[in-house]
Amino acid sequence: MRNHTVVTEFILLGIPQTEGLETALVFLFSSLYSCTLLGNVLILTAILSSSRLHTPMYYFLGNLSIFDLGFSSTTVPKMLSYLSGHSQVISFQGCAAQLFFYHFLGCTECFLYTVMAYDRFVAICYPLRYMVIMNHRVCSVLATGTWMSGCVHAIILTSLTFKLPYCGSNQVGYYFCDIPAVLPLACEDTSLAHRVGFINVGLLTLICLFLVFVSYTGIGISISKIRSTEGRQRAFSTCSAHLTAILCAYGPVIIIYLQPNSSPLLGAVIQMLNNLVTPMLNPLIYSLRNKDVKSALKSIFCKRSHDLENE
Repeated sequence: MRNHTVVTEFILLGIPQTEGLETALVFLFSSLYSCTLLGNVLILTAILSSSRLHTPMYYFLGNLSIFDLGFSSTTVPKMLSYLSGHSQVISFQGCAAQLFFYHFLGCTECFLYTVMAYDRFVAICYPLRYMVIMNHRVCSVLATGTWMSGCVHAIILTSLTFKLPYCGSNQVGYYFCDIPAVLPLACEDTSLAHRVGFINVGLLTLICLFLVFVSYTGIGISISKIRSTEGRQRAFSTCSAHLTAILCAYGPVIIIYLQPNSSPLLGAVIQMLNNLVTPMLNPLIYSLRNKDVKSALKSIFCKRSHDLENE
């Protein structure tokens, strides 16, 4: 038997085909990341500070902001670090943790979009019973269920990936530790991990999309029965933001994991849309056309300005 050196750390090679663009990428990604943090913190602050926003819809929107903060923070800080000239090395445990939290938060967000679609379905199809059906206990159970399901999903994928021995090259040809980039470095057969990962992510995405489709089919039928044009526009406006967010979130996931042979650069660009751009856009999508959120943010800034004047 040949002797092999067990891998204890990995080297992240970064975004493919971007050599010499490090300074521009640092500026671009740090700007997007700052906007992501600011936007989601403002949404959370508005929801927590305004009693008008203490409803099921905004409860789930607050959860979405928390996940967006964590999801982007899983990969971006390390990427900005090595783009700025620091070490590209990440420990074995750090790589495993990055992969776990990436899939934990990503899967949780996937489930959360499905729950939010159900919330809109109840609000539009059963408006008189909305607060009875979506009571505090139900909302808590649904939110906890998204967390727990995402955790189970991530544990399965992480354990399958890192129970394999890594004893050869330690160069990860990507900008963070993800399954398609890490598995080729394993010393044993990875077919089981590939199949389970492909089926797990693909099946999860399809199930969630199907449930969202069912919810919005019911919503569409209910909207078509509304006689007044104003009522239809009001009902549609409550769903348009959620539909836009779903398209931004699910599109990259489908392309990345259901096209295993896509080019490295295309995969990195699409992954970046999912990791950074979508979490940045969510606060804009949910606040620009939402009078309640804008009113709450305006009240916060006015109160802060008043407090500064008094000082």
